[in-house]
Amino acid sequence: MVDLKKIPVFSALSTSDAEEVKPYLMPAKFRKKESIFSEGDPSDWLYIVTKGKVKITKLSQSGRELILEIISPMDFFGGVAVMRGFPYPANAIAMEDSEALKISRSNLMRILDRFPNLMYCMAMNIGDRIKGSHETLKNIAVEKVESRIASLLIKLSEKTSTKTDNTIVIDMKLTKQDIAEMVGTTVETSIRTMSKFKKLGIVAEKAGKIIIKDANKLKTLCG
Repeated sequence: MVDLKKIPVFSALSTSDAEEVKPYLMPAKFRKKESIFSEGDPSDWLYIVTKGKVKITKLSQSGRELILEIISPMDFFGGVAVMRGFPYPANAIAMEDSEALKISRSNLMRILDRFPNLMYCMAMNIGDRIKGSHETLKNIAVEKVESRIASLLIKLSEKTSTKTDNTIVIDMKLTKQDIAEMVGTTVETSIRTMSKFKKLGIVAEKAGKIIIKDANKLKTLCG
């Protein structure tokens, strides 16, 4: 099992406390495109990604899938619903073959009662995530597509990337479909916008990963 101290929400635990928490965590594996849970399902489990990527989605009124968030390794999801005891408010789908640790709601409540500082860490994390989702939905409503895609690339680069002197490589494989679903547009518009960014020398692509060649210019497009 992964070292719990490497998971941000558990990082404040002492080594002995982390060992006490370990037995409550169960491993789980999901294949690419497999549904982990759907909107409206009972919130029985909190999940922590240890390998791969998971997308949190909702359907728009027109039936289009919108990606609210991408969960990377060492991040958790399902937290709000599990802690409050209401159904999952969105869908969780594996973007690639993924692995996770899961903890039942009853055991999570037991751990939070035993280690109150975990409640604080989770609440801070959830607050940041809710704010991020709100900003995503607001951008979809009011910003132009070009600005939305630029903001998305900056956000992803800040979350998971490899930086060199001149470029930033976003450490996840993203299709034009993924980008379209994250900013609420069509695949065709996503392709056209990314092609424009490439012609301007702002981004490039290699092995399915997006490379930001000019972060400053990309930020000017964010609106």
